[in-house]
Amino acid sequence: MNFIHTGDWHLGRAFYNVSLLEDQAYVLDQFIACIRERKPDLVVIAGDVYDRSVPNTDAVKLLDDTLTRLVLDVQVPVMLIAGNHDSPQRLQFGARLMESRRLYIYGLLTHPTTFIQMYDDAGPVCFYPLPYSEPPVFREYFADEKIIDYESAMRAWIEQVQNMHAQSARSVLITHAFVMGGETSESERPLSVGGSSAVNADILRNFNYVALGHLHRPQTIAGTTIYYAGSLLKYSFSEADHEKSINWVEMDSTGQCKIERISLTPKRDVRIVEGYLDDVLKAPAQANQNDLIQFKLLDKRAILDTMGKLRQVYPNAMDIDPSVSLEQTRTELVHPDLRRTDTVSLFNDFFQQVTGDPLGDEERQAFIRIVDQLRQQEREAE
Repeated sequence: MNFIHTGDWHLGRAFYNVSLLEDQAYVLDQFIACIRERKPDLVVIAGDVYDRSVPNTDAVKLLDDTLTRLVLDVQVPVMLIAGNHDSPQRLQFGARLMESRRLYIYGLLTHPTTFIQMYDDAGPVCFYPLPYSEPPVFREYFADEKIIDYESAMRAWIEQVQNMHAQSARSVLITHAFVMGGETSESERPLSVGGSSAVNADILRNFNYVALGHLHRPQTIAGTTIYYAGSLLKYSFSEADHEKSINWVEMDSTGQCKIERISLTPKRDVRIVEGYLDDVLKAPAQANQNDLIQFKLLDKRAILDTMGKLRQVYPNAMDIDPSVSLEQTRTELVHPDLRRTDTVSLFNDFFQQVTGDPLGDEERQAFIRIVDQLRQQEREAE
């Protein structure tokens, strides 16, 4: 049994107010070409299909086009669940009609008996969809007041699955959650990460493969069969070192899985460039000029219109990360009484705030000379 695991497409997302829709369409073309070539038995999309619960019309059009090509042109079954960014009701519209075309969409919380069954020479493989839902939804669904957080909610749902699942059949869980031990990124919505929303990996151990969405770095939880395929693109500068991919899963007759990560090449990369401004402005490789870039500049001198200069060479310069955080400076520096502080000390504080280094002897003497000259000019003017 071969299937593709992907998720966290976040269609319609913007990066520093720059639309990524064309970038997403570019990568989805690669995705479809891969599926056309490899011919998996199923495509699994583990939530956060859209970036917001009310997606813009272009994002809806892109998903419609992608699913149409997969289901009608390539003729591969697709199983899709809602993530915490999706609207369950909107995503599930028309789902029962689409099942006849082997497009299985699950937005709302499913009953533990809900699954689709695929067959290979060794028999059935059961794919269980568990869309993202808040604990109160689980609590009402099961009429169980003991469900107070994400772990107790998922535990209640999975226990019922295991009670009804045929032990001889292999099983795959598709869900959207934060499992303890996973590595997070800045672009994931904080309400879904950490604290009471974390889920212990032990409750997922009885599935042959767990296809997860939510965390944007492709990864596995150590010592388990739990996998995050990662996001479709890099959605923050904290992901600059990620290599985005999809999981090709080969399951044998015993349920053992072999995982291959198939890389996706973005139209524009997300990069962090560090260096002095003059060096950075030297013409880069033409292929890299349009990347989405954050700059970490090492210059200690004041520079006018830094971003304007950068965008003359890098049209998609997004951000400048200062070498010394202003917030850190505000917390570390003790505000002096300016009335009782000499001019040199004031300038030393300013110099250290801007450059991160204390005023050296040469800079101190140069400053004193300039101040003396200015004071002399003032006296002469009087």
